[in-house]
Amino acid sequence: MLAARGAAAQAPPVAEQRLRERNIALPRITPVPGINNVFAVRSGNLVFLSGLGPRRFEGGFETGKVGRDVTVEQAYQHARLTGLGLLAVLRDFLGGLDSVTRVVKVFGMVNAVPEFTEHPRVINGCSDLFVEVFGDERGRHARTGVGMASLPFGITVEIEAIFEVA
Repeated sequence: MLAARGAAAQAPPVAEQRLRERNIALPRITPVPGINNVFAVRSGNLVFLSGLGPRRFEGGFETGKVGRDVTVEQAYQHARLTGLGLLAVLRDFLGGLDSVTRVVKVFGMVNAVPEFTEHPRVINGCSDLFVEVFGDERGRHARTGVGMASLPFGITVEIEAIFEVA
């Protein structure tokens, strides 16, 4: 059994600084017409982010079936792009990222052919980004990565996340 890391709450605020130092730009995320949801909900010290797909900075989504139209490496980048969108939503919702004390959970879905088995490697694109931005203590999280027969609009990945905030 793994012990919880209590030191995460005392970590200094560094997420915004890490974004600047690494020249990581966050996209502007706008609602998709006809979808009845909100991007974020706070309950106590947890922020729940709705599932997002890989939105290109220039507009539109990354689409296709992983294992047929899209390679694992491309899908990894799509998951990273989705993670950037999640961070953009979180920053807009909170007014910044430095109040995040922990990435709690990531749930990633991969639009894949039935015989595809590399879902964890794809979702690493988002997980690796969160560790890069928040550091090992605050960025490492519980995670699920599963395959789906289809995803909305034919997107390659959809990811939702839960964050603990001060």
